[in-house]
Amino acid sequence: MLKEAVAHYHQLLEDYDLAEASRQVLDDGLESAKLIFGGRRLSPYLRPHFVTETDWQHVTQICETIWSALQKVKDAAIGSDELLDELGLTEIERELVAIDPKYRQVSASARLDSFLTEDAYSFVELNGESPAGIAYADSATEIFLEMPVMKRFAEKYDVRGFAGRPKMLAVLLAAYEEFLGRKPEKNPVIAIVDLKDLPTLKEFELFQNYFEYQGYTSLICSPDELEFLNGKLICKGVEIDIVYKRLLVNEYLPIIKKYPALLEAYKTGAICMANSFRSKLVHKKAIFAVLTNEKYAHLFDENELKAIRAHIPWTRKFREEKTINKSETIDLVKWTQSNQSKLVLKPNDDYGGHGIYIGWILDESQWSEAIKTALENGDYLVQERVKTSKEIFPMLFGNLGKIEMVEQLVDLDPLLFDGKVGAAFTRLSTSELANVSSGGGMVPTFIIRKK
Repeated sequence: MLKEAVAHYHQLLEDYDLAEASRQVLDDGLESAKLIFGGRRLSPYLRPHFVTETDWQHVTQICETIWSALQKVKDAAIGSDELLDELGLTEIERELVAIDPKYRQVSASARLDSFLTEDAYSFVELNGESPAGIAYADSATEIFLEMPVMKRFAEKYDVRGFAGRPKMLAVLLAAYEEFLGRKPEKNPVIAIVDLKDLPTLKEFELFQNYFEYQGYTSLICSPDELEFLNGKLICKGVEIDIVYKRLLVNEYLPIIKKYPALLEAYKTGAICMANSFRSKLVHKKAIFAVLTNEKYAHLFDENELKAIRAHIPWTRKFREEKTINKSETIDLVKWTQSNQSKLVLKPNDDYGGHGIYIGWILDESQWSEAIKTALENGDYLVQERVKTSKEIFPMLFGNLGKIEMVEQLVDLDPLLFDGKVGAAFTRLSTSELANVSSGGGMVPTFIIRKK
């Protein structure tokens, strides 16, 4: 049914007037909403990503099962030097995760990056610290629904999009209520905190507008604008109750002594912060090395183990050691050297595609150099290749919007709120990295079924 639906959509675009009218609606919508990233269209495609209702139910069940396993890793890691070592937390990070956020969930919001094919569903990464794209996806969904080609498509197929901002607000409020141990007496003030002058500022504004529309005073603040006075965290003269933390720990640590107000307020329980510093436990890419290592299988129930084996790629911290791969004892470094066609080397704690070495696109000498770099760095992972998804999308080029049908890598990104799948968007790329920071684009995800 999915192939039939995509073919029907592309056939509709063969009508020049319909395609041109749709392009105009898309471009006008993106410009009006300022949905640009680094000066280019965030969504330079005339088709969204479609997922069938049956596949979506499957995806949801798997994501939530994996999340229950991740929560168990968090519970086991608190106070466990062995697990903290395996995850690769630094001394300062250990101090941060030891602070109780006063709510149980390891991450109020998270994003699982995955590939859905006809015969497999595989995760490649988890963003459990500061998942971006939620509000962007909401706006893109609204724009795509107004495109004439989508309206024609909806005559034949039921189409269901997502709204992530309401769920983000709901989990912030739920975390705050758990933090207080009671219902708040008045609407809390929400501060969206990150560094200044980031390309994601527009998304913060989309969140701010939504929060305020729902009756919650909201500010966008940078760490240097925060003050901790008389037991209150203050930004621009306003007392803050909830911090929606978009600030990455890695970006805060270099300035934490200069701008300590956020940390001080969090340590003393003056604010509820989501995601908390504790989310670093599952944000480290080594979380997959814990999930897939037989050594830690006792942490999970049989249902979780089954999901891990089927959907999480075999991953290990990259170091000189002997380990198990498919019941066989291997020398990890030598095995990595001789199996480059099915392996990726990636840094444990980075984003935007930085520092990733993809074995099957490198020659032998480049792979050897990658192995040397990873060993010298000391905080790398080796991960087995997963089956990726590729589809043809109508891609726009230039200001006039020339349309070409181009094969894209399709990275489906389910969004979890308090451990439950509540939304999704999809990243597309012509390269092996479906990453907006690395030049990819995004489209909204729609769940479809035939009428």
